[in-house]
Amino acid sequence: MIYLDNSATTKPCKEAVEAMTAALTENWGNPSALYSFGIETAALLRSARQKVAAALGAEPDRIFFTSGGTEADNWAIFSTVKRFGKKNKHIITTAVEHPAVLNCMKELESQGYEVTYLQPDTLGNITLDSLKAALRKDTCLVSVMMVNNESGAVMPISQMAKLTHKLCPDTVFHTDAVQGFLKIPFSAKTLGADLISVSAHKIHGPKGAGALYVHPRLKSFPAYLIGGGQENHFRSGTEGTPAIFGFSAACEAYKATMAADISREKALLNGLIEKLCKLDGLKINGAHDAPHILSLSIPGVPTQNTINILQDAGICVSAGSACAKGHRSHVMSAMGLKPELIDSSFRVSICRDTTQEELDKLVEVLQKDVIGRFL
Repeated sequence: MIYLDNSATTKPCKEAVEAMTAALTENWGNPSALYSFGIETAALLRSARQKVAAALGAEPDRIFFTSGGTEADNWAIFSTVKRFGKKNKHIITTAVEHPAVLNCMKELESQGYEVTYLQPDTLGNITLDSLKAALRKDTCLVSVMMVNNESGAVMPISQMAKLTHKLCPDTVFHTDAVQGFLKIPFSAKTLGADLISVSAHKIHGPKGAGALYVHPRLKSFPAYLIGGGQENHFRSGTEGTPAIFGFSAACEAYKATMAADISREKALLNGLIEKLCKLDGLKINGAHDAPHILSLSIPGVPTQNTINILQDAGICVSAGSACAKGHRSHVMSAMGLKPELIDSSFRVSICRDTTQEELDKLVEVLQKDVIGRFL
């Protein structure tokens, strides 16, 4: 199998698998217990938090574990508006966010909040000027994703956060960094965002783990889950240590080779683009600034046909976001792409394990079995 859908999920690395196995067979105590077995697990949990914090460039006590990126996004959004109470009921986000953000916005709109959706250009980029024009005195939250999971556009998060805090000092700035974490170099301490969501299974960790970074300036940030007071009373519930330990092991392994991985992936992606540009009938969509995401279209060939042909050849790609569930891409629609491009689009996303031979095979099958057959 040639797996080219790494923006949907990644294969867990051996370090993550080993850490999870140990957590399930040896270190399975409850970290809240007050006897030695639980205390030992609590020490491992502290170590895991430190490793994730190191990968994020954050203070360990500002990292709070969640069940994944979706929960982190939901927590960031709903607790921010709860923090403001009945005042400041204006929110800014983008039209190209992940459903974990957009569906929160729909829920808040039904509760009387006003949401401004920043529109992208034809490459999927969101400008600072559009954010500046949308900011208001009653804006309580700005939520902008770091890397778009379909177009590969990289948003200017640092500049956006700085602009937001300059014009609206009390406004909270959140970024969904699920597709940017360990793919785009940044440090939580210097990025400027108040809240940062990340996920384990996009970086060769397990599904079921993620984290929310909460900036020290948000001293009174409301808890999302209420119960036994775990995660320093920010997120109750017995910590899922197998997934968390797998997450931290993946962070440690990935961080060690991050610079080389980014450079290699970008070179692979650029080489792939160069070859694809020579294929008649194939179009490249979006900015593809991130080192691992590329959106393609073959007008006249429905997306599912392309996916089926590639699957028969042992190649896995995606019809855009893995969370779209067959709906026309809201990202491509917001970018203003023509219907024939949207309805024939598919996404290739690579990782540090992707080889040149695998990408050469992709080009070969697209040229011979898709374009050669239909166009």
